[in-house]
Amino acid sequence: MDILPILSTLRRHKVTATLIVLEIALTCAIVCNAVFLINQRLHRMDMQSGVAMHELVQVQVSTIGSQPDARARTQEDLAALRQVPGVQAATLVSQVPFTNSSWNSSIELAPTQTQPTLNATLYFGEDVPQVFGSRLVVGRYFGADEYVDFEVASNNPKAIPQSSLIVIITRALAERLWPGENPLGKTIYLGDSTPLRVVGVVASLIRPSLFGGDNTAQWSMILPLRMAVGQGASYVLRTAPANRRRVIYAAVAALKKLDPKRVVTQQRTLDDVRAEFFQGDRAMTGLLVGVIVALLLVTGLGIVGLASFWVSQRRRTIGVRRALGATRADILHYFQTENFLLATMGIAIGMALAYGINLFLMLHYELPRMPWLYFPVGAIALWLIGQLAVLGPALRASNVPPVVATRSV
Repeated sequence: MDILPILSTLRRHKVTATLIVLEIALTCAIVCNAVFLINQRLHRMDMQSGVAMHELVQVQVSTIGSQPDARARTQEDLAALRQVPGVQAATLVSQVPFTNSSWNSSIELAPTQTQPTLNATLYFGEDVPQVFGSRLVVGRYFGADEYVDFEVASNNPKAIPQSSLIVIITRALAERLWPGENPLGKTIYLGDSTPLRVVGVVASLIRPSLFGGDNTAQWSMILPLRMAVGQGASYVLRTAPANRRRVIYAAVAALKKLDPKRVVTQQRTLDDVRAEFFQGDRAMTGLLVGVIVALLLVTGLGIVGLASFWVSQRRRTIGVRRALGATRADILHYFQTENFLLATMGIAIGMALAYGINLFLMLHYELPRMPWLYFPVGAIALWLIGQLAVLGPALRASNVPPVVATRSV
């Protein structure tokens, strides 16, 4: 079809055509970035935890008054918890994944470094990787004789035996520190220059608060330190997924029986912890989906309204064309082509605007660059919506009889 008559018509309706082009451009820019942000949120919510999420429960208690026998009380608690029917393993850990706080430390590769290489999370607790279900990919777990009490290590790091200056790290952290090398036997230095020898590597273990962003989410370490009640730690129990609720109630009852004065501050599954942690991401995803639907609906209605207005304004022109031999298909294709040209102009402007918005988000919110694939996908979507929106008015235009059109002059 010759587009010159269409372009000539659009030049006579510059304001209306410009408005619809700008509407399509704005929709294209916002929708492309919104879809990209949704994908980022979904990817974030789907990140690997490195633990047996569906098998773990957390019970955290707070004891009134001082605890001079904290170590003995911890061992008594763990013995009682391990006797709860359905409990496969139990330990006291410094933190659990997907919380809003975490223990972190800077890491150096040499004791003389003036600036740290990176920052990583520290997990403490006896048999943490075994209870968590973190898969060992190389090396070994800690031996029972290698654990040191947390209070001893924190009060006098020099009192830690040489055999206990060891660490288990994640594969992502190992690859970041020694790309392509075998990490076993290598030494890292914590913020106070404490040397730690790598004895094991687990596949993954998420940082509790995702400190440092998603790119550093798997930079975690496990130290052979035993925790005691009263140090802000949590009991973590592993059981079959179907037994989790029952195990929580039984575990709380067992702890209360040992000390009725204790207050249970947390009793939940790790699935609940994860759901609460990503609540904001789910809300943002829902909001962005709503924005996309609203924008596409408004744009579609705008195209319908514009096309309907032009059909009513061009009844005489349509009638003349029909009288000169134009078929219904010709009229239909005319309006579809006209809309396609407007959509194409809007999409071209919208893509440039979408790229600019993405650069702004990269600069101010540390988002990655939007892949080029989003641009053609957004263009195709708007072309399809435009053609569907104009179809109704175009069909009405193609059904205008030549006689009716000429008599309406």
